Amino acid sequence: MNAPLSLSSARLYLCTDARRGRGDFADFVEAAFAGGVDIIQLRDKGIEAAEELELLDVIKGAAARHGKLFAVNDRADIAALSGAPVFHIGQKDLPLRAARSLLDPGVGIGLSTHSPAHVDAALDAAGRTGGLDYFCVGPVWATPTKPGRSAVGTDLLRYAAGKLARRSTSTPAVPWFAIGGVDLDTVHQVVEAGATRIVVVRAITEAADPTSAALALRAALGNADDH
Repeated sequence: MNAPLSLSSARLYLCTDARRGRGDFADFVEAAFAGGVDIIQLRDKGIEAAEELELLDVIKGAAARHGKLFAVNDRADIAALSGAPVFHIGQKDLPLRAARSLLDPGVGIGLSTHSPAHVDAALDAAGRTGGLDYFCVGPVWATPTKPGRSAVGTDLLRYAAGKLARRSTSTPAVPWFAIGGVDLDTVHQVVEAGATRIVVVRAITEAADPTSAALALRAALGNADDH
């Protein structure tokens, strides 16, 4: 088994459902990690807690073999029981302070942001002890994985990149990811807007070859300067 990746080094973050229709969850997770995915989050509203824990155990084993990370969305109790090193919350989910009270201190917590005010608040929270460890900006483009959520466009990515660039050199860098409609056709626009990390769903989950899809996305991210 490889040493675990640090959250600050993660570039490619994948969200996937349980893949019931394909029945290939374990093989898919292995293939995604093999292609360069750094974090896999299981996000499936249609499964019960027991099944979610079973699937998270599959991801946990694969993550350990590849030296990568895995994440839980929304439910801090599931994150704690699974031993997830990363926990993600939305604007209307469990408050950050409550999540911290339920999780081990070493768990990295991230937040979704959809506006300049959200980005500002995330940066403020990231600068405090016990605050955020990363945040996501989006959805950049409308996506069926976030029904009803308006696209924010690349301007919000530029806003986040600009805010990070203007931070004091004594302030620790905060990892942030562009999310929403990011794939091989759009990733270059994301990089041009200043993002160096991405969250994807269909770009890998719907790929005929998940490993190749992940490799291509990593290549498209290139050696963009970190923010």
